Amino acid sequence: MNYRHAFHAGNFADVIKHIILTRIICYMQKKDKGFRVLDTHAGIGLYDLTSDEAQRSPEWKNGIQALMNAKRSKALDELIKPYLDVVESLNTSGTLKLYPGSPLLARKLLREQDRLTATELHPRDAIRLKSHFEGDIQVKAIELDGWQALVAHMPPKEKRGIVLVDPPFEKPDEFTRMGSGLFRAHKRFSTGTYMLWYPIKDVAQKEVFATQLYNTGIKKVLRVEFNIHQPTFPPTLHGTGMIIVNPPFTLVEELKLILAELQPILAPSGKGDFKIDWIYNED
Repeated sequence: MNYRHAFHAGNFADVIKHIILTRIICYMQKKDKGFRVLDTHAGIGLYDLTSDEAQRSPEWKNGIQALMNAKRSKALDELIKPYLDVVESLNTSGTLKLYPGSPLLARKLLREQDRLTATELHPRDAIRLKSHFEGDIQVKAIELDGWQALVAHMPPKEKRGIVLVDPPFEKPDEFTRMGSGLFRAHKRFSTGTYMLWYPIKDVAQKEVFATQLYNTGIKKVLRVEFNIHQPTFPPTLHGTGMIIVNPPFTLVEELKLILAELQPILAPSGKGDFKIDWIYNED
């Protein structure tokens, strides 16, 4: 399947992915020492929800718009406030028009001592990505294959880092490349927090991926999946998944609350579900 960011900006998968990213960034900032975020498949950085791509199938209406319009508990609001603050800062007129990609979201959350490296292979997308960070000394935006960046940029000089791997799934071997890329990167930077995003469409395929990850022997591998409906035949995109290596110890309990409250908002049919489990846990 082709999951180019521009066609799905702000949808339910983005909401889940970006909330997890913000929770991990906030946890990393509990220590004064700086860290680096590496976004290997960064996209263009900022998305216009009125564009032809976003309007072709306006998935954001059932994603970020539904979340912003929903009645939310105080507990949920406290956890997702950093995420929503960034979205709202881009839409000061009160109308939802712009949505941040993961590199821009991360950048807006970074402190003075933190850094961002964002890589994007598509030349035109890379140009647009770089335009958002021109003159920003805390950001390196590079035209580069994300699979190369995943290994070549490890370890970061800060020795603390978050690595987001969010490929477009244009090629059939993306799951395999993600597993092997993680294995090689982890050998060079075993203490980093890795976030591997994947679409849930073919249930069997994602289970093969889980087995591949287990067989790497990497410890502390958490799996988070959120489905808006049950699998269909023929298969359609019905869920979003995230593998998190070395997650913050607070993350599991936070996500239990977050995903339970997001279920009726992002999957209002009542046919969705979520799970949080360990593929490998050394404890």
